[in-house]
Amino acid sequence: MKVRFNKNAQSGFTLIELIVVIVILGILAATALPKFASLSGDARAAALQGAKGSISAASAMVHGKWLISNANPIVTEGSNIAIVLGYPDVATIKTAAGLADTDFDISTNGQTMTVHPKNLPAALAETCKVTYTEATAAVAAPAIVITASKCE
Repeated sequence: MKVRFNKNAQSGFTLIELIVVIVILGILAATALPKFASLSGDARAAALQGAKGSISAASAMVHGKWLISNANPIVTEGSNIAIVLGYPDVATIKTAAGLADTDFDISTNGQTMTVHPKNLPAALAETCKVTYTEATAAVAAPAIVITASKCE
């Protein structure tokens, strides 16, 4: 018994098979896209967590050095850190914490410093920030508060 192959027979995918594959890929992309779209907000929130940790550590380190030496200013890593009630003041905590202007928008207002991630839309300024408020009493540490409820 001989089997003959038809030279005119076509091989490959039919139009229906291609359409089904494209539809399935579209559905997968539509379900995966929201997960990846929110990564910028997660990155901003993580950057703020890092900034808060850096501010907290620098404040504690400077306070410890102040307790030992009782000097004003305290010199750390070649920088003079001004002291208010034993803790860094708002003008120099940025230097002590190593916060860079290339990563954060940092502003001071009286006894408060506010840190926002760089290139943050103005609409998110109140919901995506770290604030450092100077110590108000000799026995009270400065207030370091993170607000990262909406950074997307």
